[in-house]
Amino acid sequence: MPIYEYRCERCGHELEAIQKMSDEPLRDCPACGEAGLKKLISAAGFRLKGGGWYETDFKSGKKKNLAGDGDTQSAGSDKKAASGDNAG
Repeated sequence: MPIYEYRCERCGHELEAIQKMSDEPLRDCPACGEAGLKKLISAAGFRLKGGGWYETDFKSGKKKNLAGDGDTQSAGSDKKAASGDNAG
């Protein structure tokens, strides 16, 4: 649920309220008791940027799980090198 900001036009009191988008706006100020609350317009607290939110989102082919693939390949080649050294 979004957090809405309100300011009372009568006394200047500001508050935040967690409400459903379908809820009616608050009207009564908890500080002065008057029906002077107005909903404020504010920017979101975060921004989503880029091609995806997670590493694996919107990737195709060999690019999936880049961190996992890099670790697996280097670990596998290290094991092969170690076993080759032990055999000789």
